[in-house]
Amino acid sequence: MSGHAASTHASGSAPLLGIGQVLARLQPEFPDLTPSKLRFLEEQRLVSPARTAAGYRKFSTGDVERLTLVLSMQRDHYLPLKVIRAHLESVDAGETPALPGATDASGFLGARRYSRDELVATAKAPRGLIDEAVSASLMTASEPYDAEDLGVLESLVALREVGIEPRHLRAFRAAAERDAALIERALAPSRRTDAAGKARVSEHAAELAARLEVVRAEVVRAALARLAR
Repeated sequence: MSGHAASTHASGSAPLLGIGQVLARLQPEFPDLTPSKLRFLEEQRLVSPARTAAGYRKFSTGDVERLTLVLSMQRDHYLPLKVIRAHLESVDAGETPALPGATDASGFLGARRYSRDELVATAKAPRGLIDEAVSASLMTASEPYDAEDLGVLESLVALREVGIEPRHLRAFRAAAERDAALIERALAPSRRTDAAGKARVSEHAAELAARLEVVRAEVVRAALARLAR
């Protein structure tokens, strides 16, 4: 998102804002916004604040405008973050995609979709690799595919180069289902049936999944560190 990275640092004489100042500006319109959610949106590559030498986040006017757009698209159109991110990436690339306005994210024109053949060609994957991934429950067999599917297939291509095959990763599906069950139980008390409530629960679920991923990555890092001793 190079276009945004440039805008973050090109704020001219406008002062950069700390998290507290950003919250003060945005919470009147978005009362559910918290420091944790701001950090989560950064982790999801929806905003890229500058950092001070001490590591503190500093937000430009462009960052605040971007956050306002992201939060509005969530609140008003119930769009998942990956759809919002695809829209912003298109804008950063100099395109002029239509602003998503429907609750059905599948109709969003800015999100790239791939046929099976396009996915294989883009990922430079052997044709049989998708079938192996489907068999290992790492991908679905249905078209069209999206950017997340492309990321999975590209990763499987790289893993195969070092001898790690989809069949070696079958346990990932079981682990993912355990994570989903944990999140479902955690969010059960806040489950609602109205559209806005469902959107908030979906957003909270994504945030919890990201936190679990951070923990999992650290456990793997620690295990690799032990192997290197």
